[in-house]
Amino acid sequence: MKECMVRLIYCEMLGYESSFGYIHAIKLAQQGNLLEKRVGYLAVSLFLHENHELLLLLVNTVVKDLQSTNLVEVCMALTIVSQIFPREMIPAVLPLIEDKLQHSKEIIRRKAVQALYKFYLIAPNQVQHIHDKFRKALCDRDVGVMAASLHIYLQMVKENSSGYKDLTGSFVTILKQVVGGKLPIDFNYHSVPAPWLQIQLLRILGLLGKDDPRTSELMYDVLDESLRRAEINHNITYAILFECVQTIYTIHPKSELLEKAAKCIGKFVLSSKINLKYLGLKALTYVIQQDPNLALQHQMTIIECLDHPDPIIKRETLELLYRITNGQNVIVIVQKMLDYLKQSKEEYTIISLAGKIAELAEKYAPDNEWFIQTMNAVFSVGGDVVHPDIPNNFLRLLAEGFDDGKEDEQLRLYAVQSYLALLEEEDAFYPQKFLQVMSWVLGEYSSLVTDVDTEIILTRLHRLLKKTFVTPETKAWIMAAVTKIASRTSCSKTVDKLIQEFSTSLDTCMRQYAFELKHLCEDKVLMKSLLPFDASCNDIVVDASLSFLDGFVAEGLGHGAAPYKPHHQRQEEKLSQEKALNFEPYGLSFASSMSSSGFTGRQSPTGLSFGSDTSGNSAETGHKETNSLKLDGVRKLWGKEGYLPKKENKIGKEDEPLTVPCGSLLAGHVADPPVSQSDQVATLSEEEKEKQQLASTLFVGLGSNAGVSLMGKADMATQKFKRKSKINETQNTEETPDIQNSAALALGPLLDTLPSNKEGHEGDEHTRSRKASPCSSDTVEDNLAFEKPQSLKKPGLDNKLLHSSLSSSSLFADSNIEIFHPLPSAQCESANKTLLAPSLPGELAGLPHSEVVELCQSDDLALHLCKVWTDDSLLLAVFVSNKNTSALNAVNLVFEKAEHFRILESPAYQFSVIEAQSVEHCQQCVQMDKICTQGVLSGSINYQSEMETRLEFSITLSLLDFIRPMEMTTEDFGRLWLSLSNDVKQNLKMSSQDSFSAALNTLQQKLKLHIVDIIGNEGILACQLLSSVPCLLHCRIHAGMLALWFRSPCSALPDSLLYQCQKVMEES
Repeated sequence: MKECMVRLIYCEMLGYESSFGYIHAIKLAQQGNLLEKRVGYLAVSLFLHENHELLLLLVNTVVKDLQSTNLVEVCMALTIVSQIFPREMIPAVLPLIEDKLQHSKEIIRRKAVQALYKFYLIAPNQVQHIHDKFRKALCDRDVGVMAASLHIYLQMVKENSSGYKDLTGSFVTILKQVVGGKLPIDFNYHSVPAPWLQIQLLRILGLLGKDDPRTSELMYDVLDESLRRAEINHNITYAILFECVQTIYTIHPKSELLEKAAKCIGKFVLSSKINLKYLGLKALTYVIQQDPNLALQHQMTIIECLDHPDPIIKRETLELLYRITNGQNVIVIVQKMLDYLKQSKEEYTIISLAGKIAELAEKYAPDNEWFIQTMNAVFSVGGDVVHPDIPNNFLRLLAEGFDDGKEDEQLRLYAVQSYLALLEEEDAFYPQKFLQVMSWVLGEYSSLVTDVDTEIILTRLHRLLKKTFVTPETKAWIMAAVTKIASRTSCSKTVDKLIQEFSTSLDTCMRQYAFELKHLCEDKVLMKSLLPFDASCNDIVVDASLSFLDGFVAEGLGHGAAPYKPHHQRQEEKLSQEKALNFEPYGLSFASSMSSSGFTGRQSPTGLSFGSDTSGNSAETGHKETNSLKLDGVRKLWGKEGYLPKKENKIGKEDEPLTVPCGSLLAGHVADPPVSQSDQVATLSEEEKEKQQLASTLFVGLGSNAGVSLMGKADMATQKFKRKSKINETQNTEETPDIQNSAALALGPLLDTLPSNKEGHEGDEHTRSRKASPCSSDTVEDNLAFEKPQSLKKPGLDNKLLHSSLSSSSLFADSNIEIFHPLPSAQCESANKTLLAPSLPGELAGLPHSEVVELCQSDDLALHLCKVWTDDSLLLAVFVSNKNTSALNAVNLVFEKAEHFRILESPAYQFSVIEAQSVEHCQQCVQMDKICTQGVLSGSINYQSEMETRLEFSITLSLLDFIRPMEMTTEDFGRLWLSLSNDVKQNLKMSSQDSFSAALNTLQQKLKLHIVDIIGNEGILACQLLSSVPCLLHCRIHAGMLALWFRSPCSALPDSLLYQCQKVMEES
């Protein structure tokens, strides 16, 4: 069998399917001797994937091998676990792998750490409780175990760097030992000590030292040593130097290190080797935001790279130019990008470059004509592979316009004129998206052109409809344009001809469009009222509840029709009534504090009692399909959402050649601005003169005194196309986070019966500005104490649970604020100054809130913060105290854009005047856009005293800041439970003295859950993530274990709340 399995592996390598032998590979891993078992595990790792149905048969074998005393068997089991074990099988092996971290053999400990790293990637909440063991692995006596733990720490530091700053000293010490050659010689590569280990450590240090002077100070010496020792001319040392440069420019800057890093970049850029030149351009692109003058030192080399034969070098050079674009050099840089775009054949490059050109054109366009010509070139050269957002944003810009009405009309007029000129060519071919843009613009604004007869425009659109290359989707856009133009004309022969021609078309859609146009033309009054001029931005009232069908529904119900049930609810009821096989594994013989609970079926917990078999997570093990085991097609029927088959639509797109050159669209090239020629330039060759002239146009505006406009940073230059503020306000109020949209769509009318409070928050919009300042601050984390919340106490069900009142100290636990203090010298100077104590205004003082804590301070002012938890929002009250004896003018408070949070009002707030020795405050309402257990909201405050000063601060927000109790009845809970598909199950070990009521009391107080009902040893609780994402919890005590089962329409919310539950139960 061993030989046969080797041959099957060879067949799979050649591309032949050998699925008939998969089961024999599993049998070989289960029953063979040591050599056969090794071949069986190898075959399984190559044949199967994480979602393969046969993987379930391997669980017991892996558990048995993990408990074996044979090291080879344990190693094979750990290897297979780290390769193909899925998320739902983690609880079966997690306790055993935890024990292997204490094993006496280094290879076992190393493989155990690698398995836990895999678990952290696919299910981070299931390994949150063993972070202390990760720290032990970092300090392991074996270098291999320590190196394996760095992968986990790199991932965790990326997600939350503030939680691991205490380990900075350990990482620095390890890097010093590595650079100093203290590791065994086996880790050397071409005489370089552990290069990949150095790269991992440098990345971790860069994340830890970002915007943190105190932490960065610990790294300066070891970074200097790393740069000095990496002098061997070998590719691996170049990689180390590149990571050193990135780390130096990421952490808090130090002038000596920056100079050495700049020299290193210069060596890379000037190298004749292509790989090193690419590294130099990559590094230069990365650091250009911190040091724009560095590009001026190498401007001639960058010019030469534009004509480099290697396309990768040219692409990276264009990326660099994209970063240094401003209003003075945008024309030349965009032209270089267009030239490369015309030559490129790669789809990814076309998509990327087209998006960048469109962004630069919108931001820095010098005039309307250049903007329209550039966008026409993008649509023509990019073709149909350009991102859909590009034409959509372009049309939205034309529709919304600017604050200047005259400017709007000129832009639209030029767009119409350019498209009419393009459509005048009969044999020209244009991409479909470009034709759609033309059709929409002509339909909306063709009446602005007074020197062209409407009949001519209709004729050209009619000619487009008869082209064979025009797709049905584009024809729909053209017909819509014809209909809009026809509404503004009394009669048209072309429209009559079009109606007659397409009324008998074989295309049903075109036939329908023709009949609609015909009936609209018969009633011009109705046609004009339906299609008003330039009304694309007007709000359209849509009856999303379909209330006009209420009568039809009532009539059907009156005749005995069954009420409507969603598809997934019907599927739930059908599956719950069928007799099905139990796919859940048997209970394990060992005690596990973190194993998952097994609830068979997907019935509502309000009506049934659940079993306690151990099982994996989520809906994949909850449904049963038939009376017999069917392995065919399981992957297609079962997924993360449960039994919800998904249709796979594969739409093939035919590539069509572009026959219209870009040059014909750009009418009139802008001449290069003249440059002064000295005696030295006169002696140069013509080619060198051209390069000098190109450099003067590309790098204009990058001097030390010039206002540099860098992508990714706030640009002080006025943006050419600035949309109307009223449109932005409307869009901001209508936009909602993805997690809320998905929740609303999934729940439908179920949430309409539940109580909810929504209040709008309004704030002034101010211009956001950022200015560089040498001021720095240190990071300290303080725990907040809280006042007793009154608004979150709700009556009811208190007689079912003893001591269930809300605790003032634990209701809003784990809400830490990261505080930035100034430098010690500034603290000493300001220690003797007295500061007015800020306090909440009367309307907020009665709400649950945190203590007022200091965010940052200087000699002139201090910034304090207080969190206020209302029923439907998290309110940040920010206090600005003027410590001077004179007034402060133009104090600007700006919140940065965060990954997980969103400021509902304007992120900037301006205090026009803050009187001497007084306190002003503002309020900002925060919403969680992307679910996380903890995140950081950063910002800065600018003010003008003797000089322009800027202070930075950072606020740590927890998931619990956005969780509120959700009141509902038991019946509502049951209906909502069946409609939710994302779930997580887990068993938590309870101490012997803890009772079920005490556990529920703890969850109610610290997680802000509402207890819906308690029946015996089962309880149901509910909460919601602001503003309307519910999460339901069913808990049950059995054999000293608390079985938790979360359900929510958002897949990330149950995981995050489960982690908070684990944390709360461990603390209690």
